[in-house]
Amino acid sequence: MEHSHAHQHAHGHAHGHHHSIDLKNVSNAFIIGIVLNFLFVIIEVITGLYIHSLSLLSDAGHNLADVASLSMSLIAFRLVKVKPNEKFTYGYKKTTVLVALLNAAILLLSIGAISYEAIHRMIAPEPLPGKVISMVAAIGILVNTITALLFLRNKDHDLNIKSAFLHLLADAIVSTALVIGGILIFYTGLYWIDAVLSLLVGAVILVSTWQLLKDSLRLSLDAVPEGIDLRHVQEMIGKIAGVRGFHHIHIWALSTSENALTAHVVVSKDINMDNLEKIKHEIKHQLLHLHIQHATLEIETEDVHCEEADCQPI
Repeated sequence: MEHSHAHQHAHGHAHGHHHSIDLKNVSNAFIIGIVLNFLFVIIEVITGLYIHSLSLLSDAGHNLADVASLSMSLIAFRLVKVKPNEKFTYGYKKTTVLVALLNAAILLLSIGAISYEAIHRMIAPEPLPGKVISMVAAIGILVNTITALLFLRNKDHDLNIKSAFLHLLADAIVSTALVIGGILIFYTGLYWIDAVLSLLVGAVILVSTWQLLKDSLRLSLDAVPEGIDLRHVQEMIGKIAGVRGFHHIHIWALSTSENALTAHVVVSKDINMDNLEKIKHEIKHQLLHLHIQHATLEIETEDVHCEEADCQPI
């Protein structure tokens, strides 16, 4: 009876953690974000070309990169739901990591193009209608703020959702700067402000992208995911009654929202099968609290001889 209760409790807990992200809600947020941002890109490109504003065109490039980023993230989230098969035994969960890495690379390339054109424009500024720049940028504040708010609830559960939220928030800040810049151009006639603003756009992209690049590169190399401390995991499991050691630990990301672990567990030599099952369920229960959803455990008794350095008891 105790064994059955432990199993139900562990299963129920895993179920709750696994559905912390509402995939339908997230998919809708991505679709709305893609449509709104793409419409805004068209407005910026048409206006930017018509009035020769580099700040609007560079912001359009930035927003287009965000549209591509949101689209790839949406595809990745759809692929997560594809069931594992004989060729891909983990399914396509890792696509979320690859998409985050690709997004970062695209954004870094866009910085180079923006900066090159901005420096050229600072040397030879062109006359611009500041009022038009401000009006278009004001639409950007509205679009980006609405879209960012759609991702607010789930942003701490997944790297792609977090990157979408941060990018859209950064876009809203950039649009605010463009509104102020347009007003300054209108009242002062200092046309070089447009080029300076486009460099500011580049700086914002660099800051928001650098962390994304680091995180996604680390996850693609199967490093321990951010927020998980291997020593802390070892200590937590070592405190469970009946556990004598916890070694050969490998922790990696299956996707941007799911993590996995394999490890050897050393238990008391006189432990019975019922208690062994209880220990396994308790370990998996504790691992869920540490944001590790998939665990494969190999059980050893403490009388088994082990010569390797990391086989020492806790």
